[in-house]
Amino acid sequence: MQGPFDQILDFLISTLFGIYIILLLLRLIFGLVRADFFNPISQAVVQLTNPPLKLLRRVIPPVGRLDLAAVVLIILLKFIEFWLRLTVAGIEIAPGAVLIASVREVLVTTIWIFIISLVVEVVMSWLQAGGARTGNPIGRLVADVNRPILGPLRRALPNTGAIDFSPMLALIGLYVLLILVRSI
Repeated sequence: MQGPFDQILDFLISTLFGIYIILLLLRLIFGLVRADFFNPISQAVVQLTNPPLKLLRRVIPPVGRLDLAAVVLIILLKFIEFWLRLTVAGIEIAPGAVLIASVREVLVTTIWIFIISLVVEVVMSWLQAGGARTGNPIGRLVADVNRPILGPLRRALPNTGAIDFSPMLALIGLYVLLILVRSI
């Protein structure tokens, strides 16, 4: 059983690495979906993630819209986070197993980002006149992030008037994907 110091250290490692990994994932997603670069939230994410990515991009070029430097940094940071947390807990695991767990957890976090962005867009559409696509920077950004998921669903589903069933269907699909990824 871990003592309070070990628990605090584990919490701090998990939190600090987790926040930065989420920022990197957001930057990666924003680039892939071509979110508004001039959105103040996008700008903040870019400012916070630029220093290490500038260095890595010197040796790891992007492939199309996919920022490989960001992908490598995300997996590396998740690997280091797991390794540190396991070390604090006194557990030894093969590096290959830690790498596989790291990739799986990055995929789980990515799915959760999409789930949360869908929920935010739905709630904002209930609270704001004109929905999430109006002047609110968060609303515009989540609409940009959700467009690749919701766009095809909206075109495939029949128009039911005021009720949009595409977010519900997208959430069901994302939860199924989450179950599949967690089973790996």
